[in-house]
Amino acid sequence: MGPEVISELKDLDDLRALEQLFAGVWERPRPPIVSDVLMALAHSGNYVVGAHQDRRLVGGLVGWLGGSPPDHLLLHSHILAVVAEGRGLGFELKQHQRRWCLERGVKLMEWTFDPLVRRNAYFNFNKLGAEAREYLVNFYGEMTDGINAGEESDRLLVSWRLDSRQAVEAAAGRPHDPVAEDLERWNVDSLVSLGPRGEPVPGSSTARVVVCQTPDDIVALRRSDPQLARAWRIAMRNALSSAFDAGYAVTGVTRAGWYVLERG
Repeated sequence: MGPEVISELKDLDDLRALEQLFAGVWERPRPPIVSDVLMALAHSGNYVVGAHQDRRLVGGLVGWLGGSPPDHLLLHSHILAVVAEGRGLGFELKQHQRRWCLERGVKLMEWTFDPLVRRNAYFNFNKLGAEAREYLVNFYGEMTDGINAGEESDRLLVSWRLDSRQAVEAAAGRPHDPVAEDLERWNVDSLVSLGPRGEPVPGSSTARVVVCQTPDDIVALRRSDPQLARAWRIAMRNALSSAFDAGYAVTGVTRAGWYVLERG
């Protein structure tokens, strides 16, 4: 197969294909964003992009400009989807989006994600070099897609400073990887940790650096033990909300699924 080609989409047929891609990847009975809205976004100068491989659409990413121009202009990156075989394409799409922003003088990007989904945390904070300082409770209301159905939509608001040292190094293939062994050696306190029966165990600390554990696979846990999944939701909500109120920021996550929070 040939390499992926990433480009802005403006043709209605392409936008309809993107609409269906989002519906399929996110397992939604109705598309999470429809082609007429995509057309309006693309026509008004926003970010609507697809990735093709051998003329087949295999990924897409959509965002729009917001904030308070000119000093606080940002791009809100709303939805990303990649088919199962498009391994590594998510990173390439985000880097394309980063370059698109910098070419237009936009130096900040924001988006949301579920803080219980460990793989997304690693991608956002380590692979891209972003951080988070705000917790949004049930941001979209109760979810209806096949991945998150029935769940409250708590989200972390990710802040990606596109010209930061971390973002530049990440773009060059040097991800930020907190070393779990260092955190253990330094006896870093935990805000939430995994108990003997898989339950979340709350903790507390006022140290400059603290950690917060995530469950191994929250998607599987929602299916096998919804009550335990709900307990993790509440524990994470309480821990991260309190930490952000106290001035901490999530700056990374270990490969074993521990958020690292630092206070300046």
